Amino acid sequence: MYNSSTLLMKKYIFLTFLFSTAFNLSVVKAQEVLPTKAQIKWSDSEIGVLIHFDMPVFEPSYDFRKNWNYHPDLSIFNPEELDTDQWIRSAKAAGATYAVLVAKHCSGFSLWPTKAHPYSVKNVPWKNGQGDIVKDFIASCKKYGLKPGIYASTTANGYLKVDNPGKVVSGDPIEQKKYNEIVKMQLTELWSQYGDLFEVWFDGGVLPVEKGGFDILGLLKKYQPDAIAFQGPFGYANNIRWVGNEEGVAPYPCWSRADSTTSSSGVIEIKGLNGNPDGLFWCPGESDFPLRLNSSFQGGWFWHKDQDNMMRSTDELLDKYCKSVGRNTNMLLGVVIDDRGLVPDADVKRMKEFGDVISRNFGAAIASTSGSGKEILLNLKGSAEISYIVLMEDISRGENIREYRLSGLQNGKWKQIAAGTCIGHKRIEVIKKESYSAVKLEVLKSSGTPELKSIACY
Repeated sequence: MYNSSTLLMKKYIFLTFLFSTAFNLSVVKAQEVLPTKAQIKWSDSEIGVLIHFDMPVFEPSYDFRKNWNYHPDLSIFNPEELDTDQWIRSAKAAGATYAVLVAKHCSGFSLWPTKAHPYSVKNVPWKNGQGDIVKDFIASCKKYGLKPGIYASTTANGYLKVDNPGKVVSGDPIEQKKYNEIVKMQLTELWSQYGDLFEVWFDGGVLPVEKGGFDILGLLKKYQPDAIAFQGPFGYANNIRWVGNEEGVAPYPCWSRADSTTSSSGVIEIKGLNGNPDGLFWCPGESDFPLRLNSSFQGGWFWHKDQDNMMRSTDELLDKYCKSVGRNTNMLLGVVIDDRGLVPDADVKRMKEFGDVISRNFGAAIASTSGSGKEILLNLKGSAEISYIVLMEDISRGENIREYRLSGLQNGKWKQIAAGTCIGHKRIEVIKKESYSAVKLEVLKSSGTPELKSIACY
């Protein structure tokens, strides 16, 4: 996902999957398409971080595709100040409620002492090979109250000479079988040794069984049946999908329902990136993007020295929050770890500033209410200036609102101030700052009784 070739593959998978299943899905009724308890909990979590730390931090010139016979020497991995507590404190300051650690990226280096092969923390100078970053990360998440997740790329591995979509570059079926066993062993380790995970990340999915892969669905159901799966295998109940970019901007509308969820090679939204309000599956979107600009090292996902200035402003982060969380998806912020083993000071500062901006703008509503039906009135108890109107459906009852209008009462007259289609878990309407004495929501189209969990002004 973090270089042009991988991104193209991701887009290819996303656009070309042909949905097929033996089930007669036509019997599924609209009101029966509801989120699982895990999906509701995930949507309520809203902001997460995606933490990257791998060999390119210590050897920036490394590119596994340039020379399949070369990989960085293990002796260079020695982050003497590594502190996962600092990582998670920084994430919490940014407003994150969950964190996903990239336990193995494309180099093949593993941040836990895997038994699958020697290219891992068990053979590095750091802690004399006795460390386990995944274990420390999980402990820090528990300490600070963040829900832990794990990313482990199955589609690319420089050390094992594997490239998208999880095929050995030699094409040798015996080597492919060996690689499949290694992937199975590593996922079993990650999913069985560290407790319950909130989210597991498949970047581009996994190689399907029919194309030479193994039964990832069975393994996932066995060890982490309640975890959310980004680009998870078809047939898994708790899948979520990619929004089609790495800019933290969801398309609008962005429905939680979709015509399909995933194949065993990744999340696929057949009819575009917007989802389908009448789709047969509940598979909401997650909007991922790096804190550091995409023009920086490896797309901004990994740390590189002298790039502290290549960071998104708080204004841009607030805008992306409104265009991710505010468009019915979760926001997943990419965080770098430097060669000390820490979130860089500049990033810590910006993350805290972002968290403060969110608290300042959305921490306390001027007024809020809930209700059901075609029209809901919110009195502001006198005239008040508002910049945001935040709408939330009760998604446990579905995604029923299809078209709405918002009006504000100004000098005794109603004035239209916003209109839209998808609300879902959350819709943030950014409006021109003006004073109103009341706000009215009118539901113009719906698939059932509109159920508003909240309508609030800020």
